[in-house]
Amino acid sequence: MLENIYNTLMGNTLISITDFLLPVIASILLGLLFALVYKCRYQASKSFVGTLALLPTVVCVVIMAVNGNIGAGVAVAGAFSLVRFRSAPGTASEIGALFIAMTMGLLTGMSFIIYAALFILIVGIVFFFYSAIGLGEEKSVLTRNLRVTIPEDLDYAGLFDDVFAKHTTSHKLLSSKTAGMGSVFKLSYEIKLKPDASEKALMDDIRVKNGNLDLSLSVIMPKEAVEL
Repeated sequence: MLENIYNTLMGNTLISITDFLLPVIASILLGLLFALVYKCRYQASKSFVGTLALLPTVVCVVIMAVNGNIGAGVAVAGAFSLVRFRSAPGTASEIGALFIAMTMGLLTGMSFIIYAALFILIVGIVFFFYSAIGLGEEKSVLTRNLRVTIPEDLDYAGLFDDVFAKHTTSHKLLSSKTAGMGSVFKLSYEIKLKPDASEKALMDDIRVKNGNLDLSLSVIMPKEAVEL
């Protein structure tokens, strides 16, 4: 350790201060850019966005610390990044974002700064292209969770089939249970609305059949969304 300190002070290290600072600064800037791009595409917590901004720098320094030994560097940086998921499971987008950030850090740590910049440019273009075409957004846009209360004397099997045929492209009964000492049934459906369907018209048609009892219609949030 003392020898390493002496070599650093005397300028005898394998890597100069300039060679060290340039990849680190590049990884900081590219990490910040990627974090902003990710924030535009997905909802994410402040801490996770900050982690994405700093992770390329951490990986960059790890790669330089192991003198370019990619196997050792990736193993150490991978262990660091996966600590985030010990207490909270990560979504597919979060895990993918961490690997992208680690790749940027790997490139800058190996002094491939231009390739790292091209890589984040390509990732940014792909992210915005997916947003433009709405990739993966159909479920959150068209799918709803429908909860209906009906009197206990009604047979709920097929009760709303004509309403669903009019307003939805598909429907599925998720659960049914009794309430109010058995006086009512509470039904839960997952439905996919037609593109031109009116939620109010759907609810009005159901209210006619369930005697104007409790009724709710809610959006199913995509799994990729993270609490802000």
